Amino acid sequence: MIYDRIRWLTGAVQVKPLRAGTAQISMQRRREEKLKYIRQFGIILFISFIGEILHELLPLPIPASIYGIVLLFLCLELKMIPVSSVKEASGFLIEIMPVMFIPAAVGLIDSWQTIREAWVSYVVITAVSTVAVMAVSGRAVQAVMKRSKKKEEAG
Repeated sequence: MIYDRIRWLTGAVQVKPLRAGTAQISMQRRREEKLKYIRQFGIILFISFIGEILHELLPLPIPASIYGIVLLFLCLELKMIPVSSVKEASGFLIEIMPVMFIPAAVGLIDSWQTIREAWVSYVVITAVSTVAVMAVSGRAVQAVMKRSKKKEEAG
């Protein structure tokens, strides 16, 4: 039974096609599309849950979300999980990411009385750290591009 669930999550279960020209085909395709999104979200949530477990077990000051994203990256990089198994759900999550910042913004507005005295230093720190992250990210991308160009020229 557990093996069947794993096969379902990874998409190894094949659905028998119906006869062409029936209304059942479009209903089945819609159902398969919905199940695909549920399966992909399930995979992402499962790995996030493993990150939560690691956060509780390991005595390191690393957030559970970081454990989860690193695990997901490793699983994708080592081809333990094919990219197609999470592609659409991850695209959806990236599209709605700005909406996820609304609660944080509301929290800032709600705690304005506390922030009022030091808001200038918060703005300066935010600006400096944003520029630093952009510079480091740009340098990292340039280094990776240079390395891949050297590999292409050598190979």
